[in-house]
Amino acid sequence: MSANVEHLRTLAAVVDSGTFEAAAAVLRITPSAVSQRVKALEQQSGRVLVRRSKPVEATEAGSVLLRLARQLVLLEAEADAALAGEQDAVGAALPLVVNADSLATWVLPALARLDGIAFEIVLDDQEHTLDRLRDGTAMAAIGSDPEPVQGCTARALGSMAYRAVASPAFVARWCPDGWTPGAAAAAPVLVFDRKDALQDRYLAAFAPSARPPRHFIPASTQFVDAAVLGLGWGMLPDLQADALVADGALVVLDDDRIEEVPLYWHQWSLRSTALDAVAEAIAGESARVLRPTVSRGRDRARPRTVRRSPG
Repeated sequence: MSANVEHLRTLAAVVDSGTFEAAAAVLRITPSAVSQRVKALEQQSGRVLVRRSKPVEATEAGSVLLRLARQLVLLEAEADAALAGEQDAVGAALPLVVNADSLATWVLPALARLDGIAFEIVLDDQEHTLDRLRDGTAMAAIGSDPEPVQGCTARALGSMAYRAVASPAFVARWCPDGWTPGAAAAAPVLVFDRKDALQDRYLAAFAPSARPPRHFIPASTQFVDAAVLGLGWGMLPDLQADALVADGALVVLDDDRIEEVPLYWHQWSLRSTALDAVAEAIAGESARVLRPTVSRGRDRARPRTVRRSPG
């Protein structure tokens, strides 16, 4: 099918804004005009493209056209900037999906080096970020799956290392005789959200029968704060925990078991100056701060708990 560019742009505005009325305000047209454009696109494609829920959601067919819409908007903005001779013009915001710990530690320094590019950053767990590429929500994502989504490319960035940590006061209360499977079964654990499996993977290796009470703290900075305050123990990346351990604010409970989370940069297979610049900035910063990823096939690339070699 050959879709009308204005209709595609309207589809993207409806999904991004969440309602037909909000999309109308963004596009500076009436809600009736928005509805007519979406209906025309649906008639042309022969499929329902959006669910009329609150917020509006793209259907599987709508996601296909949503990806096309975002590509056209991006390329159109870059073409307009090139014709105007504006090398540093800020066009449409690039939607990127990033896991919270990467955003809190190393992603922002990478993006700060870029001029003339606007971003719309969406947070999601590293094991679920690729869903945003599939449904057209994002143009690029940082995730833990090495396999690229159809129509996208993937490149290894490196691994983040996580260890079980807690405050000295927490240790004194819950494990004064040492960190044991018995202590892990009773001590409260911090979990980012219900997608966060890091603590469960650690417990599966260290204390398989443990079912400790849980605190859900869905923000990276506050998750660290909760650990420092003694609310519970949790798996923190070395990039966040090292300085706090050195200052005595946190204690490593088990320095032998390290949860390695490999990260990959996924982006649409699209020739875009802005998207390529972001990819290079991300790759450069990740090479500086992340561990090299050990990948020998799909299974080795998955998050895993490893034992450190003695010595």
